[in-house]
This record gives sequence, C-alpha cells and structure tokens, in this order.
Amino acid sequence: MKKICLFISISLCSWLGWEAGASWGIMTAYWISFVGSLLGVILGVLINRKFLDY
Repeated sequence: MKKICLFISISLCSWLGWEAGASWGIMTAYWISFVGSLLGVILGVLINRKFLDY
C-alpha cells in the first residue's frame, strides 16, 4: 500500500507540474514536471509516515 500511495503522489504531482509548465514550452514543462516529481516523493513519504505507518 505504501508503494501505491507513493506512485500515485509522484504521478499526480508530475502531471500537475507538466500542466503548469506546458504553456511555456516542452523543456519548461519537462523541468517543472521533474520538480513536481520530487515534491511528489516528499509528499508521498509524508503521507506514508503520517497515515500508513503501522
């Protein structure tokens, strides 16, 4: 369950980053998506620690 939560948070934040940067070009979208992925990892780990830690 922890890996699924991490996968979903990374995918969602990456997609949001791509949508945010797509209007400025493909490389900007790529880099903002990359930053979104990193934030997704942090968010996923925090969710795992707070809600899914047994």
